[in-house]
Amino acid sequence: MSRRTAISSRNDYLLLPVNRAFIALSFVLATMLNLLPWGQLAGIPDFVALAVVFWNVHQPRRVGIGIGFVLGLILDVHNSSLLGERALLYSLLAYGAWSMHKRVPWFSIGGQVLHVLPLLVGAQALVVVVRLATGAPLPGVSLFLQWVSTALLWPVADMVLLAPQRRAAERDENRPL
Repeated sequence: MSRRTAISSRNDYLLLPVNRAFIALSFVLATMLNLLPWGQLAGIPDFVALAVVFWNVHQPRRVGIGIGFVLGLILDVHNSSLLGERALLYSLLAYGAWSMHKRVPWFSIGGQVLHVLPLLVGAQALVVVVRLATGAPLPGVSLFLQWVSTALLWPVADMVLLAPQRRAAERDENRPL
C-alpha cells in the first residue's frame, strides 16, 4: 500500500455516530484513573484532561466547556487543591480543543500530538500563573512532564475511544470489527 493510499484511507474513513453513554463512560473511567493513589510519581498523565481534549476535538457539540468545568471541580474537591484550579484548566483545554476541532482530525496521529501538546502545556502554564498569583510556590519541571506524557497518550486514546465508531454498520463474519 502506498503512503498516499494509507493517508487518504485514514482521512476518508466514515465513522458511526458516537453513543452518549460511551462518552460518559470514558469520562467516568478517566476520572477513576485520576483518582488512583499515584503518590508523588512524576509524569503520570492527566486522563481527564486527555478525555476532555479528545472529545472536544472529535465531538464538540456533545462535550463542551461545562463538562470540563464540572469534572475539574470534582477533582479539585478530591485533591483538596485550590477550588477552581482544575476547573479553570479543563475549561481552558475544552475551549482550546473546541477552537481547533476542525483542523486536528485531518492530521496524522503525530501531527495531532504536536497540536495537542502546546494546548496542554499552555493551559497548564496559565494555571501555574494563577497558582503563583495566590502565593503558592513555583512547581517543578515535573509538572510539565505530566503534560508531555498526556500528549503521548493521544494515539492510544484515538485508537481506544474511536474504536466503537469504526465498527461496520453491517456485521460481517469475515470482518473482526
